[in-house]
Amino acid sequence: MKYYFIINPAAGQGGAAEMKQRIYETAKAKSIDFGIYTSKAPGDALVFSKLVCERPGQKTIFACGGDGTLCEVVNGVMQAEAENGDCGAAVGCIPCGTGNDFVRNFPEAGDFTDIGAQISGSVKRCDLIRYEAEAPEGGTAGSGYCINMFNIGFDANVVDMTGSMKKLPLVSGPFAYILSAGAMLIRKKGADLRVLFDDGEVFDGKLFMIAAANGCYCGGGVKGIAKAEVDDGLMDVSLVKYVSRKDFIKLFPLYKEGTHLEDERAAKLVIYKHSKSLTIEPNGGKMRLCADGEMMTTGAVRFWICEQALDFVLPEA
Repeated sequence: MKYYFIINPAAGQGGAAEMKQRIYETAKAKSIDFGIYTSKAPGDALVFSKLVCERPGQKTIFACGGDGTLCEVVNGVMQAEAENGDCGAAVGCIPCGTGNDFVRNFPEAGDFTDIGAQISGSVKRCDLIRYEAEAPEGGTAGSGYCINMFNIGFDANVVDMTGSMKKLPLVSGPFAYILSAGAMLIRKKGADLRVLFDDGEVFDGKLFMIAAANGCYCGGGVKGIAKAEVDDGLMDVSLVKYVSRKDFIKLFPLYKEGTHLEDERAAKLVIYKHSKSLTIEPNGGKMRLCADGEMMTTGAVRFWICEQALDFVLPEA
């Protein structure tokens, strides 16, 4: 077994040098075969992960960053396996990004920031969501895999603005998200979509937000997709109809804790379904789609679940 640590120096508040030193000291103490790589630009973690998978033998690839870095590593592994078959790779995450939401789905695991516990960890088979997106002007916008969640509408708009907020002086990742959420609530910008579920049900019109999820959490710990399980072979789809600011502010604490589905007021506003596949079409010709915290502009997008597609490392408890 060889262990690879891919560090995203732009994740969270930086700290790549300190992370590299901790990895080096722990790996040496455990006498493992390891390599450390610092990504150079967006997409580089995907390219390096794919190259690693072409090497013989069993390997574990740790994404040292946020959900976006983890998503890149997962896509690198999945691309390699699509081209060459099983490459003997497991994927782990040492979270140091803004949201770090996917690792929150494993309360039974040990400390994900403990590198020693990660090296001594075990593997859990997890689902992924595959997507194919059309470009607004026709053709293909992109395709790939999401490990945690897709968002359109309010959640995606907040992520979009957070990227700009983080560039401001003295504005950290979590604070940038809070500022962006407040600003987007004032604008009250949602989305106008046609949503086709795999059971034939269709929603067509304006909505506040929609998520197609493998995991429960987004936005740095908001448990908005409360029933999601990463290994049940199903996407959880949560569609929130257009809501007044007053009602949203009242219901948000429940939404954050994942108890909103038990509230009668929320039941009138939320369509919550399990689905194997899903198609979302923007009525205006294009939409902003957030995939594991990364933004893209697309036309129609098709999603479907890939059962037990990934070996994910859980740190030793």
